[in-house]
Amino acid sequence: MSEGTMRRQVLLFISVLYLSSVLGQVSYSIPEEMGRGSLVGNIAQDLGLDTTRLKSGKARIFTRDSVEYVDLNKEKGVLLIKHRIDREALCGKSTPCALHFQIILENPMEFYSVTIEITDINDNPPAFETNDVQFNISESAVSGTTFVLERATDLDVGENSLKTYVLKPTNNFNLKINNQVDGSKNVEMVLHASLDREKNEHLSLVLTAVDGGEPQMSGTMQILINVLDANDNAPVFTQPVYKASINENTPLGTAVLTVHATDADDTSNGRIIYSISSKQDYSRGLFEVNKDTGVITLMGHVDYEKLRTFQINIRASDGGGLTGFCKVIVDVVDINDNKPDIHIMSTSTSIPEDAKTNTVVTMINVEDADSSENGKVQCTINDNIPFVMRSSSNSFYSLLTDSDLDRERASEYNITVTCSDEGVPSLSSSVTLTLQISDVNDNAPVFERSSYEAYIVENNTPGLSIFTVKARDADWNQNARVSYILEDSSVNGVPVSSYVSVSADSGVIHAVRSFDYEQIKDFHFRVKAQDGGSPPLSSNVSVKILIQDHNDNAPQVLYPVQTGGSLVAEMVPRSAEVGYLVTKVVAVDVDSGQNAWLSYKLQKATDRALFEVGLQNGEIRTIRQVTDKDAVKQRLTVVVEDNGQPSRSATVIVNVAVADSFPEVLSEFTDFTQDKEYNDNLTFYLVLALAVVSFLFITCLVVIISVKIYRWRQSRILYQSNLPVIPYYPPRYSDTLGTGTLPHVYNYEVCRTTDSRKSDCKFGRAGSQNVLIMDPSSTGTMQRIQSENSILDEPDSPLEQKPPNNDWRFNQGQRPGPSGATGGPEVAMGTGPWPQPPTEAEQLQALMAAANEVSEATATLGPGTMGLSTRYSPQFTLQHVPDYRQNVYIPGSTATLTSNPQQQQATAQQATQQALPPPQASAQPEPPKAAQTPASKKKSTKKDKK
Repeated sequence: MSEGTMRRQVLLFISVLYLSSVLGQVSYSIPEEMGRGSLVGNIAQDLGLDTTRLKSGKARIFTRDSVEYVDLNKEKGVLLIKHRIDREALCGKSTPCALHFQIILENPMEFYSVTIEITDINDNPPAFETNDVQFNISESAVSGTTFVLERATDLDVGENSLKTYVLKPTNNFNLKINNQVDGSKNVEMVLHASLDREKNEHLSLVLTAVDGGEPQMSGTMQILINVLDANDNAPVFTQPVYKASINENTPLGTAVLTVHATDADDTSNGRIIYSISSKQDYSRGLFEVNKDTGVITLMGHVDYEKLRTFQINIRASDGGGLTGFCKVIVDVVDINDNKPDIHIMSTSTSIPEDAKTNTVVTMINVEDADSSENGKVQCTINDNIPFVMRSSSNSFYSLLTDSDLDRERASEYNITVTCSDEGVPSLSSSVTLTLQISDVNDNAPVFERSSYEAYIVENNTPGLSIFTVKARDADWNQNARVSYILEDSSVNGVPVSSYVSVSADSGVIHAVRSFDYEQIKDFHFRVKAQDGGSPPLSSNVSVKILIQDHNDNAPQVLYPVQTGGSLVAEMVPRSAEVGYLVTKVVAVDVDSGQNAWLSYKLQKATDRALFEVGLQNGEIRTIRQVTDKDAVKQRLTVVVEDNGQPSRSATVIVNVAVADSFPEVLSEFTDFTQDKEYNDNLTFYLVLALAVVSFLFITCLVVIISVKIYRWRQSRILYQSNLPVIPYYPPRYSDTLGTGTLPHVYNYEVCRTTDSRKSDCKFGRAGSQNVLIMDPSSTGTMQRIQSENSILDEPDSPLEQKPPNNDWRFNQGQRPGPSGATGGPEVAMGTGPWPQPPTEAEQLQALMAAANEVSEATATLGPGTMGLSTRYSPQFTLQHVPDYRQNVYIPGSTATLTSNPQQQQATAQQATQQALPPPQASAQPEPPKAAQTPASKKKSTKKDKK
């Protein structure tokens, strides 16, 4: 190894030791050729680190070697052999031989230098370049003549390197070893006994090279000597040492220098041949000498960074076998041919945006293989970025933050690191780092507007989408994912969630219910936008929903009031002038805007030429002079219509009485309700009720007649079989004053089955002289008005129905039985059984009497009205239609109870003639008839005319 190389290795080792003193260094020493997985050392313990720190810091090894010989076990904190280490391949002859690498930790970023010295083991024997060498030596060679031999090479170093040589046999030659300045050994063979060609023309010697290792290893070379005739002059070089220098970029084939030797002999003994006698391992193939001229030519590339000095031994041989030797030293001159070499020590590609100033982003190792000024390097980064490059030690740089970072302003930086040396011309290299700024949730969502206002038409469908609120978050990924939340509040005491809902993902606001403008016109609530960061950030916005009116309400008429049973009429005197204000239709519409603009139109009128309605105010006025020819009853139909699209309307009927006095009005209005003014539904229900009642009535008649016939036939069968069947008529069966079988109240109950609108008789006191309220269901209205000159307030309440009297029921002694049967105490009162059984004629008379009663009842009903028209007229009284519920058929008897006085008398007389007279049978007085009113008289007159 050259002296310059040794000096460089020592300087490198010293610089590593200095760096370790600054940053912390651990050194180990291991032998070469250790097996894979062998333990180098406990790095965690030696550096004072915990294994958890190695894991959290993502500890790794940084080395510039292409092969990583050592691996780091972070679980145990130890260094292990990763690949077999051959010291000779790694360092050659350089000593000491060491591996240099750094252990890098992140968060925070730290690094430690580690040096592993590789000690040599005796694994390489000494070796010669050739297995044999041949010498031609003249027999005249004098004693002491030396012959330089090929040196052996041993790749090991130290004690394991080449130690000595042994030459055998030693009959003619001895071995001489000369130590050189560079530590190598020159081997010379010295002739100590003359040669005799005649005795031994060829000699064979063995040169053995032995190293100093344990176990000792050796290599051999055979020396073949041809004994020649005498040649007494050896070649001599002009100088023992030649020196030359070449640039490391010298082209191949360049002549480095020329060596020259002379020989005093003549002829073939004086002809000199040049050759390289010995080459260093690292110079093999780099240089070549011309055997005739001695010109040394460069045949390979030289690199100042690998080897700065070459030493070549040149041999000159004459034709007689004599040789001469010289040394050639070639120095390599450095040129700036190496760019700075940049290595990124950290693989981190991102940094959070909230990183503090002077935070280490990454560490960079820069080296330049050149020397002196050519190896001095300065590194810079591009401008206008929040980073700075600082040198932490020789060839190490740190990239740090120089100001605050903001991912929303710049999410990525391309940092170009440029390193230039100080050579002439200067060489530079650069590397670009792409650094991502990781997001931190430092931005709250921001709504697109400061407040929102939306409109929705009332009567909407629940679930309808109203509008959308939108918020944006300047952050990224999950921190920018916005969710929308409806904040808790209330509208008129009701939670706002029952009015609207908001979609958490899209911000679409939906209506939960159908809105009614008449109930609520607008409401406020707040929507919160919250991002997905940790902790989350949020903002809110005010939203106002305005309900738009829809024409969903028809006008409502406040006056005149449309009553169910009473009639309201406005009075107009016959002396009324043109423009006389009859009344005013008052209506309202709960809608708003044009939907509530009302207009009034006269749809129908008894006399359209007499009245008009104000389009805007609803006033009904006369449009001409009222005359005597105008009808008293005037019926006006006014339509109230709003201005909506589509429009809605309401209809009101105004009854107008053209008269100067109340009696005239009352006489005309009693028959007012006989007009067909009922609506279609009421008429339908009325006809249906009449049909049902008629059907039930006819069915009852058929059933009664069938039962009577059946009874009669049964009685005939019994009579023919001579069984004692005696018909019995209970006493007082015709009493209708509440003391007989049926109470008097049944007669009035029938009067209350008419139209439901007339079942309520109410008489209100007059509120205005021009307003007349009448109830046509009462037959006594006119009589009361004439007698009191006012409208009564007392309602005509129906009499309370009494339960049926039990006097007509038979006890055990009163039941019909055979003649002569004894009875109880009732027999003395004339209520016992008849003394003799009735004859067949008597039974037939009883049946005929019952049939006559049914015929009379059927004849009472008119054929066109089914017996109901009289009942529904205002003049209907109890005497017109008999109450057939009073006719009670007694099972087991041919007697029929009735409340008709005339029939009672006839029946009583017939019973007196045919049977035993009941004791104390008193006649029932006739019920009083209802007094006739002028209206009823007029109605009767009209009927008579018809």
